Amino acid sequence: MRTAIVTREGFNKLKQELDFLWRDERPAITKIVTWAASLGDRSENADYQYNKRKLREIDRRVRYLRKTLENVKVVDYSPVQEGKVFFGALVEVENEDGVKREFRVVGYDEIFGRNDYISIDSPMARALLNKAIDDEAVVLTPQGETTWYINAISYPAADLEQ
Repeated sequence: MRTAIVTREGFNKLKQELDFLWRDERPAITKIVTWAASLGDRSENADYQYNKRKLREIDRRVRYLRKTLENVKVVDYSPVQEGKVFFGALVEVENEDGVKREFRVVGYDEIFGRNDYISIDSPMARALLNKAIDDEAVVLTPQGETTWYINAISYPAADLEQ
C-alpha cells in the first residue's frame, strides 16, 4: 500500500470515523445480530441478514481505515507555503467566462462526500500547484484545455494556528 498524504484535519476525521465505528456502531450492530440469531431460523430472519451484512461493511471499513492510518503521512501547514498553491490550500479560481470555483487541495482519502475538495492527484490540482494569485493554470479536460485564473489562496490550517 502506497503512503497517502492527508491534512491534519483529514487525519483527525479519519481517526474519528474509525473510533466511532469501532466503539459505537460495531457494538450496537453486534447486539442486534446476537439478538436476531437467538430467534432461531437465520435463513429467513431479515433482521439477522441485514445487520450481519452491515457488520461486514463496518468491518471492511474498519480494516481500510486502520491500514490507511498506518500508512498515512500528515502534511501540516507551513508559513513557507503562503502566497502559492500547495497541499492544503483553499483556492478560488475563475475561468474566461467569469465562472468562479473554490476548493481545497487535499489527499485522496479526504475528498469523499465533499464537493469543495479536490484530490492532489487531480488534473486541476496538478495545474494549480506552485502557482500564485493572478497566475493562470491550464487544465487539460476531456473537452480540451481550460484556462483558470487564481483569485485567492489561503490555508485554513494557518487560521487555526493564529
